[in-house]
Amino acid sequence: MRTNPDLNWLTDVNTFAVNRLPAHSSHVYYKTVEEAKGFLPMAMRKSLNGNWKFHYAINPSTRPESFYHVDFDCDSWDDIKVPGHIQLQGYGKPQYVNTMYPWDGINDIRPPVIPMDKNPVGSYVKNFHVPDNMQGNPVFISFQGVESAFYVWLNGHFIGYSEDSFTPAEFELTPFLQQGENKLAIEVYQRSTGSWLEDQDFWRFSGIFREVYLYTVPKMHVYDAYVHAELDETYTKGTLKVDLQLSSPAAIGSKVLVELVDKDGDLVESTSVDLNGETQTFTLNVDRPKLWSAETPYLYKLFIQLIDENEEIVEVVPQKIGFRRFELVDKVMKLNGERIVFKGVNRHEFHHRTGRAISKEDMLWDIKTLKQNNINAVRTSHYPNQSYWYELCDEYGIYVIDEMNLETHGTWQKMGAVEPSWNIPGNKPEWQDIVLDRAKSMFERDKNHPSILIWSCGNESYAGEVILNVTKYFKSVDSSRLVHYEGVFYDRTYNDTSDMESRMYAKPADIEEYLTNNPEKPYISCEYMHAMGNSLGGMNYYTELEDKYPMYQGGFIWDYMDQSLVQKDRYGNEFLAYGGDFGDRPTDYGFCTNGIVYADRKLSPKMQEVKYLYQNMKLEADETGVTIKNKNVFKDTSDYLLTYTLFHEGEKVCEKSVEVNVAAQSDQRLDFDWSRDSMIKTGEYYVQVAFLLKEKTIWAEAGHEVAFGQFVFEKKGDDTLPTRSEEKVRLVEGDVNIGVHGRDFSIIFSKQVGSLVSITYSGKEMIAFPPAPLFWRATTDNDRGYAQAFVSGCWLSASMARRCTNVELSTHENNVVVAFTYKFSIHADIDVNTIYTVYPNGSIHVKSSYKGAEGLPQMPIFALSFKVPANYNQLEWYAMGPEENYSDRAQGARLGVFKNTVKDNMAAYLNPQESGNRTGVRRVRVTNEGGEGLMIAAKGTPIECNVSPYTALELENAQHHHELPNVHYSVITVAGKQMGVGGDDSWGAPVHEEHVIKANRDMAFEFVIQREGI
Repeated sequence: MRTNPDLNWLTDVNTFAVNRLPAHSSHVYYKTVEEAKGFLPMAMRKSLNGNWKFHYAINPSTRPESFYHVDFDCDSWDDIKVPGHIQLQGYGKPQYVNTMYPWDGINDIRPPVIPMDKNPVGSYVKNFHVPDNMQGNPVFISFQGVESAFYVWLNGHFIGYSEDSFTPAEFELTPFLQQGENKLAIEVYQRSTGSWLEDQDFWRFSGIFREVYLYTVPKMHVYDAYVHAELDETYTKGTLKVDLQLSSPAAIGSKVLVELVDKDGDLVESTSVDLNGETQTFTLNVDRPKLWSAETPYLYKLFIQLIDENEEIVEVVPQKIGFRRFELVDKVMKLNGERIVFKGVNRHEFHHRTGRAISKEDMLWDIKTLKQNNINAVRTSHYPNQSYWYELCDEYGIYVIDEMNLETHGTWQKMGAVEPSWNIPGNKPEWQDIVLDRAKSMFERDKNHPSILIWSCGNESYAGEVILNVTKYFKSVDSSRLVHYEGVFYDRTYNDTSDMESRMYAKPADIEEYLTNNPEKPYISCEYMHAMGNSLGGMNYYTELEDKYPMYQGGFIWDYMDQSLVQKDRYGNEFLAYGGDFGDRPTDYGFCTNGIVYADRKLSPKMQEVKYLYQNMKLEADETGVTIKNKNVFKDTSDYLLTYTLFHEGEKVCEKSVEVNVAAQSDQRLDFDWSRDSMIKTGEYYVQVAFLLKEKTIWAEAGHEVAFGQFVFEKKGDDTLPTRSEEKVRLVEGDVNIGVHGRDFSIIFSKQVGSLVSITYSGKEMIAFPPAPLFWRATTDNDRGYAQAFVSGCWLSASMARRCTNVELSTHENNVVVAFTYKFSIHADIDVNTIYTVYPNGSIHVKSSYKGAEGLPQMPIFALSFKVPANYNQLEWYAMGPEENYSDRAQGARLGVFKNTVKDNMAAYLNPQESGNRTGVRRVRVTNEGGEGLMIAAKGTPIECNVSPYTALELENAQHHHELPNVHYSVITVAGKQMGVGGDDSWGAPVHEEHVIKANRDMAFEFVIQREGI
């Protein structure tokens, strides 16, 4: 045992664990069978969570070196909460960087050197008494997560040292305990050798951020249990092999009694084995076990009872067991003999107030959200998560890629360029032990979880012998899982590191190229669909590969949750902040906002698309019925109720529910049972079909929708002439204005302004700012990554500056037509004609036409935009919804009638940008709370529309929502077309060609403005 701590350990690549106990399985244990069956809180464990005394120093030279001495008085120190990050409790500042190291440009250093001038030190002190039930027994301490290196003292005695922020570090305290109060002292350093290995795309924190507890063990104790729940090649015979390691040799006459029970608590198999020494192996055979999968996460319970020589139970270990077989068969990953597809996300542990110190309640919310939205897999990006997360994945049914705590991105990729001249760990043997230690710590803790199908050797650390040896280690200790590592893409010399081809942000065409050229390995996208801001456009191009290529086995969206933190503006108001908002430099600003869930655990509109594209049951409806394609691998549809509903012009006509059981991996046709008079009217109909949960589950309430499909059709009838109106309009052509007047309305066009300037219904003015052609949308994060402002900035100019070159007035029997022609300085040949036709009922038909020209870049949007007073803030859509959607992100939207407000129509993307659009708009009502206002209705072809509190330019000029001006208007933007939002990546990937607006093409769209409730 080493007793003299040394500050040089912080930069010694060979010193990363001093006096630390060997890693072991994360099982619980009890004194009685009754306690074990209830999986109750452990009596032999005492939490040290809560308030600790705390001192903060900006570097080691200013720390209180002797604070761990028993006679050092810490009573005047501040209190800090454990678990928690130092930087989120008033000390120092959080810092967000992606690939570069946080000291880049500040300290000129190379691994393993760390900056000591800015290496914050947190000194923690906790006084405790040994609980009565631990008196006279060995006592240990467990730190579940400390970032990034720490020293431990008890009662002035040095206990140990550890690195690796995301796996447990445990030490024995027994020799240094004393009667009464004990002083525990911890010194946490933000920077260490390990910091070079923890260059993940995340906020840089430090401190004791996971739970800390004391624990004791009985005289006979299972130190480690390795449970192998195996299946034979027929998947009908299970073998449960358990390797036990005891903390000390068992006495002669001791034995282990093992009982395996099913989900109902009925005994399945049991055995009794005499104990001999410190290790013991036993085996149980199970005929036709129920199998574990994400669809059917069946868990058995194994009770391991240690019985001493006096026939008394000393310890009971309960362990949940899932029988499953995961393997490569003919270059395809198969679970229990069937090809599976990962419909996954990358998930950071995160909370907007507590950072990576998340609670069990947070994890429960997350797991339920995954299940409710058809997400079946998680990659633990890029470190082992809390143990409880894997328990939830076992129970709820989530496939896991468990990723070790390794990322050295900044050592080999600089500003996007691959330059590995000083990459670590590479082939440097001096880094082998510290890297392999992280793999061992993860494996030993997590090895018994059936949800873990794949071990991952870390993330974005290039390639080399060191990481290849990690793969060899995983394979030497575990034959039941595969190994993943994406970095071999950059150096095929080390191709054997990964059992699968894994790439980040490869375009669909690149993936197809791999899959059509005699591939050696199955393919997964370990990161795809960079969901930064308003994104996730074109996700269907990836999911469509699932049925086309058996060796394409899905992917993991980047990522699950925004990494944004609560901050206060200058007025004391809270807002969700990103990099740079804490004065942190260097920083990568808003690149941490990539989630399909906001950091405050509210769903982003992007989740609508994810849920639909990830659904396992496809419902392909037509006018007479639906074809049900059950793409579940193992599960039939007996848990769901099928509902089908007929709508006419947005109004429900009738609804039916039926039970239908479609076997996994099979199709079935169901004809609709409509009454004869269901479709007697002409016009637009649509059918919505959905599978709903029959009964409540652990992850959703009864009635939760798990899948839907829709079919839209039109029923035509005899064309009849419209009723002829006897009313006429009154035209007044002034020198400047053209007025069109009728019963209770007045419409004014200005020749000087060159636009419609007034709509007055029953004396109420609706136009706050005139309609004008719009070619620019508020730049999205993906637009910025593509340099949209540089590529297409001329359209911003065109939106701000135009000239009305012609005004034409014509009168007809029952309407007046006013046409405006606009020219733009960006190109002499383009023009826009906007034609307004006013009818005697006060409705205005609008047609906007664009004449294209060569030599112009892609156009973000072709639209007309105008303002109405802000009190017209109630929206009712007959359009695709309910959430916002775009041409390349509308697969998950459905036609229907939806209501929201102008304020709520604006998505909460942290960096203000285009949001709130709807495609397929038939009509949208924009009214006040009394139901008075306007209706915008498509004429013929559906339009796109957005109603926002802000103009595109106001959104463009704000970096945060609190920077936006007070709301004065509702801004209505009616578009013939808006380009897609893209999402292949956020640093240069263009929107797919079919969702781009070509400026050399002529375009036109039409709509009608009419009064609503006035």
